[in-house]
Amino acid sequence: MDEQTFIITLQNCLDADNEKRQAAEDEYHKIPDEQKTILLMSALRNGQFSPAIRAFAAVMLRRLFSTTFETFWPKFSQEQQSALKKELLLRISQVDDDETIRKKVCNIVAELAKNLMDDNEVNQWPEVLQFLFESANSNHNSLKESALVIFEAFPGIFGSQAEQLTTIIHQIFLSCLNNPDVKVRYTAATALAAFLKHNNEDNRILNVYRDCLPCLIATVTHSLQNSDDDVVLKALIDIAENSAKFLRPSIDEIFELCLQSMQNENFEEARRHLALEVLVTLSETASGMVRKVARKFMGRLVPQLLEMMVDLDDDKEWSTKDTIEDEEDDSNAVVGESSLDRLACALGGKTMLQYILSAVQTMLQNPDWRYRHAGLMALSATGEGCHREMLNLLDELVSGILVFLKDSHPRVRYAACNALGQMSTDFQGTFQKKFHSMVIPGLLSVLDDHDNPRTQAHGGAALVNFAEDCPQRLLVEHLPMIIEKLDQVLSRKYQELCTQNRKLVLEQIVTTLAAIADTVAQDFSPYYDRFMPQLKYLFRNAVAPDYRMLRGKTMECISLIGLAVGKEKFINDCYEIMQDLVKTQVDFENLGNDDPQIAYLIGAWTRICKILGKDFEQYLPIVMGPVLKAAAFKPEVTVLPEGENDVEEDDNWEVLNVGDQAFGIKTSGLEEKSSACSMLVCYARELKEGFVNYVEETTKLMVPLLRFYFHEGVRAAAAEALPHLLECAKLRGDDYVRQMWQYMNKELFKAIEIEPDHEVLGELFSSLGKCIEALGMSCLTADELKELTTILDQHLKKHFERCDERQEKRRDEDFDEEVEEELLEEDDFDAYILNRLSDIIHSLLVTYSESYLVYFDSLVPHFLSVIASSPKCIRSTMGALRLG
Repeated sequence: MDEQTFIITLQNCLDADNEKRQAAEDEYHKIPDEQKTILLMSALRNGQFSPAIRAFAAVMLRRLFSTTFETFWPKFSQEQQSALKKELLLRISQVDDDETIRKKVCNIVAELAKNLMDDNEVNQWPEVLQFLFESANSNHNSLKESALVIFEAFPGIFGSQAEQLTTIIHQIFLSCLNNPDVKVRYTAATALAAFLKHNNEDNRILNVYRDCLPCLIATVTHSLQNSDDDVVLKALIDIAENSAKFLRPSIDEIFELCLQSMQNENFEEARRHLALEVLVTLSETASGMVRKVARKFMGRLVPQLLEMMVDLDDDKEWSTKDTIEDEEDDSNAVVGESSLDRLACALGGKTMLQYILSAVQTMLQNPDWRYRHAGLMALSATGEGCHREMLNLLDELVSGILVFLKDSHPRVRYAACNALGQMSTDFQGTFQKKFHSMVIPGLLSVLDDHDNPRTQAHGGAALVNFAEDCPQRLLVEHLPMIIEKLDQVLSRKYQELCTQNRKLVLEQIVTTLAAIADTVAQDFSPYYDRFMPQLKYLFRNAVAPDYRMLRGKTMECISLIGLAVGKEKFINDCYEIMQDLVKTQVDFENLGNDDPQIAYLIGAWTRICKILGKDFEQYLPIVMGPVLKAAAFKPEVTVLPEGENDVEEDDNWEVLNVGDQAFGIKTSGLEEKSSACSMLVCYARELKEGFVNYVEETTKLMVPLLRFYFHEGVRAAAAEALPHLLECAKLRGDDYVRQMWQYMNKELFKAIEIEPDHEVLGELFSSLGKCIEALGMSCLTADELKELTTILDQHLKKHFERCDERQEKRRDEDFDEEVEEELLEEDDFDAYILNRLSDIIHSLLVTYSESYLVYFDSLVPHFLSVIASSPKCIRSTMGALRLG
């Protein structure tokens, strides 16, 4: 492609017309990467092209270096590589060039330097290091700024030389943070944040740069007073998140500065929220430090958060709306409440509760409904973090909250329901046992609030929370009263659906009925005939697009009631309902990935499989296609260059970090994928040899999902499935099972080696142990036994490394009781992992007996150390050592 055609293609890639842009992108992707590099570089150097085209060329060139460097760079000769590197540095040296373009070129240079770092951390582009030092010491502030931009984008650019260059790098930062030029100072602050993040585990480095802290705080203060750009404040958040201890000497200044910024009405709301984020992040990442040094500021911070929660619109139609729109995440009320929740969880009740309760008591007596609402929502947000301290005050708190179920304002009644529902979860078990006789009638009374359906629905939602963690016998005591109320509301709301097309409360009541049936189980049987005909009618007739959620929830309710009352009671309706579900399943192809019916449908099939057992096999030919399709769903994923955390402005996009790489992922369809994977586990477990015809396809789907790092539930289901799939496959003979295992075990070993999540790792360990016991001595070769033992050895070493890290935290100057509680929780996590790992050792010893001892010898020192150092793990260890 010639240069002129290429420029037209780039222009069309920026076109607002979707078809034109897509066609241009298709043409662009056809160009070989090495040719793209030359053409993009040409576009970048040509000052006659528009800034937009040159900037886009720079973005695309950086993307090439970050995604496909290894495939195209070696195709260039040494001379071409050198010329390209030289020209990139030359472009930065053009100090009269467009500032935006120059910064983008700096990012390209950083990306290239990152790719040219060898395995020994030696940068194979020495000229860029020389350029950095010369630019940082240049008389041109634009060159100083460029050096800092490169350094920010790749703080590891000095590689193994960083330690010997410490004095020089430190001096660069100190000089630039004191530079008269504002842009240099601001960029130095963001570069320092990146550098501290890169070295956040090296306390020596943090101490060396500590004298930069006053300059950093001065720079943040200057930016708040003189700039609309919040980049420096965001840099302070990054330091709080990654290197909180670095900020310890200036903690008073930081709290004072941020509290003043939060109160400054001349600042945009977004800036005030960022100032708050500094304090919340510090509290989360260095809770002991904040408790010890900054506790005195909580008396000012908590009232500010509660004041934010009062910032509500007095929408007269709020409580009567039938469609609920999510509250804006950046509203004062939402930010204030979530921040209070995070602070309570981070700092604990000893630090936070007195300030919260003191303010809330006054708010609950305020004649303005917004204050009463905020006070109740504050109690909702506080329970998880202040659990222990609130537990002793529950009698008084619950009595006080119940009063507001009769408040004159519907949104206050809503908040009271919210508080009771959240407390049902936060204090599960205790809450239900102590307060069932007050809370259940109170919430049922809210279900009579027909004039305010949104409040009425929330009463039903709170009842779900209460029921889910309620002992069966307690809920059964109130069952006649609950059933009577739900029946009344269900009938009335069905009429409203027919006459007014209102469905909000009906959707909730169906869910509430399902939760009640799920908890009381067989005790729901006397009421089965009262509800099932109406539910079946609703399911068959709620077919309009607007009723997708209602239909899905009705599916869920029917199947949960069936599971509760059992096969004998449900069987008369079951096959009729199955035909309706089959009809829905046939239409599955026409359902979008975000259709709520999918998840409910998958859940309903799973429950009915459990109810019918072997009798469910007849439906597999209909079920499996759609379920496999949902399980195989591939979300949209985009690789984000380092430092870029922005994805499309869409609620369905999230940024996820996997290792050191950031990804943008479109999350719609992910939960359905996870549910479908769990459903496949259920089929394999329940149907065994009846599932044999789907074993191969399911195995080929599930094994790669062991490393699906975008969703823990998917990985856990994939791990859980493997032993069940092997069991299903036994009908086809030993050779077939052996081939299946050969396909599985390499991926299973690799997943165990690198799994980042504790709970998923435990599931992987459990899966491997069950596979070994199911297959016997023939399942692993000598080499595989050696490889597995090496992986287990690595995990045991990590166990002791984590133990050492916790001991180091116990020696920290800010160590306190609350930190000890956190460390004990980490101990429990480690004990769980050690338990699961011991299960594998036990399976190996049971299966291979004395022949495994030659491998086990290398692990014995670890287990002896565990016995000596961790009493809570002795039982796990001894379980592994017993041979049968």
